[in-house]
Amino acid sequence: MDAVKRRAVKTLVGKLTSVSEQTRTEAICELRLLSKNDPETRPLIADADAVPLIAESLYSPSPILQENAAAALLNLSISSKDHLISSRGVLDALSHALRHPATPSVAQCSAAAIFSLLSVESFRPIIGHKRDIIFGLVEIVRGQGSAARSIKDALRALFGVALYPLNRAQMVELGAVQALFSLVVKDGRVGLVEDATAVIAQVAGCEESWEVFRKVLGIEMLMDLLDNATGSSYRTKENAVAALLNLVQCGGEEVRRDVRGKLEARVVEGIGDIVQNGSEKGKTKALALLKILDASY
Repeated sequence: MDAVKRRAVKTLVGKLTSVSEQTRTEAICELRLLSKNDPETRPLIADADAVPLIAESLYSPSPILQENAAAALLNLSISSKDHLISSRGVLDALSHALRHPATPSVAQCSAAAIFSLLSVESFRPIIGHKRDIIFGLVEIVRGQGSAARSIKDALRALFGVALYPLNRAQMVELGAVQALFSLVVKDGRVGLVEDATAVIAQVAGCEESWEVFRKVLGIEMLMDLLDNATGSSYRTKENAVAALLNLVQCGGEEVRRDVRGKLEARVVEGIGDIVQNGSEKGKTKALALLKILDASY
């Protein structure tokens, strides 16, 4: 059975180099369906050197080719991550698809494939080194017309990028902080606000973030989220606590003074609510924040 599948895959991969766009399109559609419906074919497709050829299709002006290529790479990223990260040109092609998608589904699948690769710790510095990828993800979050699913996958990918501390300064430089806070203010969807604040909490953990947080009134916004009157979810409130704690820990005495000066009773109550009712992790961070700000609830 394996031999039959291997032959079928090899035939399809051979068609990816055809001069006929229709032949290439049919082959890539087949490979997408195979990689979606039959997990056993994913390593076979990767081993047949299909990954660079599929990635090349992300540069095609054809929406059908782009969509199927992005979806196929997402399917392959589930079990053939090493092939994707080591195949020449794949990250650049995904970056191109993020920034110039023929359809919203191309952007969403590309962001999801990048998120999938970021689950491997050693890949995070490699992906973070690609400025265009971070820029593309930030643009999806910032974009007025971005689909909710694309934004969600872009936020998950940015969270994965931010898990590697040395990537955070570049995220700040490329406008991530402004885009994330803008989303929090303008978007009422709880899931997106939770995901955005999770990224904000990570990005807060670098010295470069303080200046931008100050400019966009990020401290005030985080404190508003902690106010019980705003009705934020517990996950959002815990993320706000984590962000403030990271800011204060990275920024030193000046930042601590500034944050302490903005601390109102309503915010201290909100942090106290996390101490009482939050997750174990949330409680620990809330207590640490109260301690570092010399506050009690």
